[in-house]
This record gives sequence, C-alpha cells and structure tokens, in this order.
Amino acid sequence: MKTALLALALAAASLAAQAQPAAPTAAATAPADAYTAQMTATIAELMSTGDPAALRAVAAKLERAASAKPADWLPRYYQAYALLINVFQSQEDADAKDKTLDQAEAALAQARKLRGDESELLTLQAYIYQARLGVSPMLRSMKYSALVNEAVAQAKKLNPANPRAYLVGANNVNFTPKMFGGGPEAAKPLYEEAQAKYAAFKASGPLMPDWGQRQLQGRLKQYAAALAPAAK
Repeated sequence: MKTALLALALAAASLAAQAQPAAPTAAATAPADAYTAQMTATIAELMSTGDPAALRAVAAKLERAASAKPADWLPRYYQAYALLINVFQSQEDADAKDKTLDQAEAALAQARKLRGDESELLTLQAYIYQARLGVSPMLRSMKYSALVNEAVAQAKKLNPANPRAYLVGANNVNFTPKMFGGGPEAAKPLYEEAQAKYAAFKASGPLMPDWGQRQLQGRLKQYAAALAPAAK
C-alpha cells in the first residue's frame, strides 16, 4: 500500500513534466490586440517549460495580466495552472508545496467569480486535488482521490466533450492501487476515451484551455511499450 501510494506521487510528478503541449506555431492566427498577443506569448511560455523558477515567473506575469484585464477569467485560470505545475516539478518540502497550492486555489476561485468556463475550472480543481494528494499520499489518498472523482464527474456533466476532464480522471484511476480498483489496466480504456475526446476537440478561442494532449500521448506510449515485449 505504502509503495503504491509513493509511486502515485512520483508518477504524478513525471506526468506533469509531459503536461505542456508544444508551443503554438507561427502559422497560428495573428492576435487581434496587444493584450491577446501578450497572453498568447505568456501561455506559450507556460506550456513549454517545466522549470519551477520559470513557472513562478510566468505566474507573476499572469498576475499582472489579471490586473490589466480584471474582468477576464483566463489570466487567473492560467496563473492557477502555472502554480500547480510548479508544485509537481518543485523539490520544495510539503509545507511549501501546500502554500503554493493555496495560491493556485485562490487564483482559481477568482476565475470562478469571473464566471469562467466551469467545466475547465472544475477539471483544474481536480488536478489541484491530485497535487494535494501527491504532497502526502499516505495521509491524503482517501480524501483527495474522492474529491478528484467528484470534480471530474461534475466537469464531464457540464461539458461531456472536455478532454481534460477525461485525462485527469484517467490519471486518478491509473495511480490508484489495484486493490482499490485502480491501476494501469483499469485506466487504459479511460485514456483511450480521453484520446477520442482530444481528437474531436477544438478550442473555442485562441486563449482557451488546450493542454493535456502531450501528457496523454506519453501515457499511451508507455502502454504500447509495455505491450511490445509480449507481442514478440
């Protein structure tokens, strides 16, 4: 049990390193104004780094963007995301990670007050719960695994087409010990379902959430690699 929960924390950190998709190409539609241009560049920076210090710097940029556009929920959303990924990548102690997650949840609460996309906000909340679990898996597994499942279910209900909700839910099953109904075998069809959702998904705007596909591809490659020896 202890070994399985420790593996959950380490694997979550590993997956976070794959969480960022490739930065947008130069062929993307040109931003319509300075704010959109700055946000586009900042999001691209966020999605292309796993360095904890760089993630902190991006979170600070998004704080300034939120001050410049106080009615826009997206800077607060991405600020929360940057702080979350920082926790997965950081070597800080548990107390420091919890404080960073407190900051992430505060930013997420601001995004919710601004009436952001609730399915995306709930998915990010579920991801933050996974990070809380990873800080202390032995003590937090029962509480936070249930909270992840609850938030993911709500996110799917609000938007059944949101692929990130399926990805986060599959991660939760994947890193749950097999004795409790989890593990890679149980998660594989959930990752495949997430893959289908990503294939059909198209973001509704240039700044809207579009992360997670590279993380999913990494997970599916691991499944393929595990099956390869058996096929020989």
